[in-house]
Amino acid sequence: MQTFSLSHGTNASAPDVAGFFDSRTFSVQYIVSDPATKQCAIIDPVLDYDEKSGATATHHADELLAYINEQGFTVQWILDTHPHADHFSAAHYLKEKTGAPTGIGIYVKDVQELWKGIYHWPDFPADGRQWDHLFAEGETFKVGNIDARVMFSPGHTLASITYVIGDAAFVHDTLFQPDFGTARADFPGGSAKTLWDSIQAILALPEDTRLFTGHDYMPDGREPQWESTVKQQKAENPHLAGVNQTDFIALRDKRDSELPMPKLILHALQVNTRGGRLPEPEANGKRYLKIPLDALEGAAWE
Repeated sequence: MQTFSLSHGTNASAPDVAGFFDSRTFSVQYIVSDPATKQCAIIDPVLDYDEKSGATATHHADELLAYINEQGFTVQWILDTHPHADHFSAAHYLKEKTGAPTGIGIYVKDVQELWKGIYHWPDFPADGRQWDHLFAEGETFKVGNIDARVMFSPGHTLASITYVIGDAAFVHDTLFQPDFGTARADFPGGSAKTLWDSIQAILALPEDTRLFTGHDYMPDGREPQWESTVKQQKAENPHLAGVNQTDFIALRDKRDSELPMPKLILHALQVNTRGGRLPEPEANGKRYLKIPLDALEGAAWE
C-alpha cells in the first residue's frame, strides 16, 4: 500500500509537499517545506491510539521526525486544520520534540465551548490557550520564504480552516479525492449549507492549485491518494460537477443520515480540544478518557 508520496513545487514560490498516509484512520499527515530555506510546517499529525487496548504510541509522529531529520529541515509550525474526530493530534508531542509553535484557527474556541458542554467540563478554559497561535480568517504567515494564508472553511466543523501555502491548499475535511466526493457535515456544529459555501471558496482558487485532503477511503480498492487540483475537482467530483447548492445540501443531508458516527469521535475530541494533550494522570498514574453516553443524537447504527 502506498503510504508516502512527495509532490514537488514547480517554482520558488511553491512548496514541496510530503504526504504520509495512516491506514488505521485513513488520515494523511503533511510536511510542507521550502527547498530554498529547508524550513517546514507539519500539518495534521497523528498520535497513534488503539481503541481496543487503550494503548497510545508515537509511531507516525516519529516517522515525521525521522523524515525531517533526514532532509535537514527546521520545523517552523505544527498546524492542525481543525479538532479531528477520527484520530488524536500529535501536535503537542511534536512541539515537545521540536520546540516549534502550534497553530489552529481562532474558531476552535467555538468547538471547545460546544464540547465543553458535551463532556461536562465546567472549569475547562475554552479560549484556545492550548495552542501557541490562533489564526484568523485571511491571516498571512510564511513557510520559509513561501507566502501562506488562512481561509475559514467551516461546515464540517465550526473551526475548520484551509492553509494555502504557495500553490498548495490543505483542505482537510471539506473535499475528498475527485472519485469520492465531499466531507460529512452532521457533526455537532456542522452544516451542509456552510460546507457548500466553504467548498465554493476553495474552488475559486486558481485552477492549477494543488489540493491536499486529510483522508482517503480508497474507493473500489485503489491505492491511497490525497492530491488533486481545483480543475479536477470541478470537473470530476460527483458531489460538485453539475450540482447546485440545493442538490448538494439534499445529497449531503441524505448521505450523512446514513453514516454511523466515527468510532473515535468521543475519544478524540477530548484530546484534540486540548491541543493534542492526553488527560492528566490520576492518583494511580493512569490516564483516563471520559466517554459520555447518549451524547450524540441521531447516529446511524451499523
